Amino acid sequence: MEEMLERAARTEQRDAAQELADKTQARPNVAQTPRRMMAGIACTLIGGVLWGVNGSVSKILMEQYDASPMWVACVREIFAGLIFLACGAIGSPKAMRKAFTTVRDYPMYLVTALTCVTLVQVAYLFSIHWTNAGTATVLQTVNLLMVLVYVCVRGRRKPTVREVVGVALAFAGVWLLATGGDLGALSLPLPGLLWGLADAFACACLAIIPVKLIAKYGNFVVNGITFLLSGLILTPFVRPWAHVPAFDARGWWLLVFTVVVGTFVAFWLYMAGVVRIGSMRATMFGTIEPVAATVTAVMWTGAIFTPIDLIGFALILIMAFLVH
Repeated sequence: MEEMLERAARTEQRDAAQELADKTQARPNVAQTPRRMMAGIACTLIGGVLWGVNGSVSKILMEQYDASPMWVACVREIFAGLIFLACGAIGSPKAMRKAFTTVRDYPMYLVTALTCVTLVQVAYLFSIHWTNAGTATVLQTVNLLMVLVYVCVRGRRKPTVREVVGVALAFAGVWLLATGGDLGALSLPLPGLLWGLADAFACACLAIIPVKLIAKYGNFVVNGITFLLSGLILTPFVRPWAHVPAFDARGWWLLVFTVVVGTFVAFWLYMAGVVRIGSMRATMFGTIEPVAATVTAVMWTGAIFTPIDLIGFALILIMAFLVH
């Protein structure tokens, strides 16, 4: 186990450093081998599926056990952060010591924790709370457009025709979800729409901001620090020990799943994919998430989607595969 974690930590740091070098030098990734590409795609797809399933599990915890979105976010951030740090201590102890002793990186830890962890978790959970796992994750897919804007501005280029068509499809899809096709109505609750777009912004940040830190310290260490920091920031406001839901055995198992599989494993795999195939491709392949979330929302939580909703979903997913 220790050798496997060390190998994973070294690979992620090397790939993140390569990704960062490619961005800095604005050249094609000459080290992008088919094996590395396939590994990155697999990591991103599996991470996206797990995060989508995690949305439905979170909905069950909030609806059937009265767990508040903030409580779920706080608890799973703290415990997932501790798991990440434990893996970092085993897999890359030198990088972990350096991360904690390099004070100049502390502000970036805080920025990453607030935007890439706290906002991702809280906005996603509140979006699910106001809508459902499928709708929340489809709205989150708009992050691809935000990453595209970043890539175009940074690369000083205009979007391609495919990208422009993708933008139009995305906005059409969000409009159908929000209004049900009626200009005078808002079928999607406004808080759900706003939280979903906030989540999209945070997910765009997740695909961009942590790459430099991961290149220095590795996936485990960076996620561990930022997740734990985010959870500790929420703790005084949430006081999770004072509002523990009345879980039965099933509830506790669902909580364990959302911490270990839906958060730790999902974020680890997604960020491993980002550093191997780049922000834009990882964001595109991450759109498998709404498919998993929609299927599990229908199967597990009784969510009902109208034909207009499904058309909106389809438009956003088509956009995701056009813009790459």
